Amino acid sequence: MLRLTWVQPEDLIGHELRQAALEGRDASAVAARWEAAGGDPAPDRAGASPRPASRGLRLLAEELLDDLAGLANPTAAAEPTDLDRIRDLCPDWPAPAAPQAPSVPPAPNPSVSPARLEAAWLGRAAGCLLGKPVEKLPLTGIRRIGRATGNWPPTGYFTARGLPADLAAAHPWNRRSAATSLAENIDGMPEDDDLNYPLLNLLLLQRHGRNFSTADVARVWLDELPAGRTFTAERVAYRNLLSGLEPPATAHHRNPFREWIGALIRADVHGWTNPGDPAAAAEQAHRDAALTHTASGVHAAMFAAAVIATAATGTHDVHTCLHTGLAVVPPGSRLSAAVRHAVHLAQAHADFDTVVDELHARHSPTHHWVHAVPNTALIAAALTHADGDFTGSVSRAVSGGWDTDSNGATVGGVAGLLAGSPAALPEHWTGPLKNRLATSVGDFDGTGFDTLAHLTHREATRPCPSPP
Repeated sequence: MLRLTWVQPEDLIGHELRQAALEGRDASAVAARWEAAGGDPAPDRAGASPRPASRGLRLLAEELLDDLAGLANPTAAAEPTDLDRIRDLCPDWPAPAAPQAPSVPPAPNPSVSPARLEAAWLGRAAGCLLGKPVEKLPLTGIRRIGRATGNWPPTGYFTARGLPADLAAAHPWNRRSAATSLAENIDGMPEDDDLNYPLLNLLLLQRHGRNFSTADVARVWLDELPAGRTFTAERVAYRNLLSGLEPPATAHHRNPFREWIGALIRADVHGWTNPGDPAAAAEQAHRDAALTHTASGVHAAMFAAAVIATAATGTHDVHTCLHTGLAVVPPGSRLSAAVRHAVHLAQAHADFDTVVDELHARHSPTHHWVHAVPNTALIAAALTHADGDFTGSVSRAVSGGWDTDSNGATVGGVAGLLAGSPAALPEHWTGPLKNRLATSVGDFDGTGFDTLAHLTHREATRPCPSPP
């Protein structure tokens, strides 16, 4: 029987109950009805429960999802999704790039080089690849594997060589990734959604420019993104588009993943194409994120885009970049509090495993491992603790568990920008990539990272007309 992941109502209801608790909604009556009917909790790691629900239970799940949507949200005022309201809450919102006189044609922004962008693409790929084989593994499993193979904290790609059989059985590699992502198997960059989305956003900018709308994002997805390559919030939003809904309803209709990490992993191109203009990068990321996410999910994407835009000029250290990223996040939000706490931990403890243990103690009891709040906190902690060093940053991001490939990708992209050129990245990370990535997006399959850097530089330096 086909068990479609991430969209079945009986699987969504448990995730929505958890999301309601994070938002402070009183969902006790709904939870009691679901439990009394024999409903299962949300799958812990997989996208679908192991057994199909009866027709009656599925209909009940649909009804309860709509009931949950009607509950009052006490966090809404401090955590808006609307861009104007977000800006109103941010007292240190970055100043926009200096406006030009109407009679002067818009000038391109030359403040990011193709070499720096190539390092960012390579860094994103290497960090993602490091995290792929251990994605979905518990933190204890990742640590045991790394230590057993002499790679802890990880300073190179994971390997099965020398791994005891009992440990391999207790903590099996990610089954989709092991064949292409262990050190002994790597032959170029394998396909991953963490690279597919930057490619989609490159297509988005080529077709619609930096003044694209959220509807333009949807059009590019429907034209270029296979539905089977979407997960969590993106798959729900895709389903909602096909059902006739339009943004922003696509982000919140029966979408319990609306605060997960998906919008954050789409943010890099928005930062790369707005070097030195974190406000513009955050606004661009907001228009993208609004298709699929709300509140913390949107804030995480804006934070990442602003960090990346600040790093793209090569004139700021990682700590300034992170500080600037927080300037576009509502200061009373859960995401802001989590990032500030993570940065504090990273500054206070010399041992990063201690930082990770404290982050897990705070977030793991209440958050799914793909939720944006704990993962963004871990990203900030890794970059802070490593002082932006490439190997140190990706090692820490992946060693912290949760969404290992996505966190490795985002951190690797930032650290690559800070490094400044492909030559500044250690060859043992970049060599196995063979300047080639696999993808099902557009005509990019087999494209080199040098080519992607030049295409991205073209969009970063293309004059951007004033919005209508």
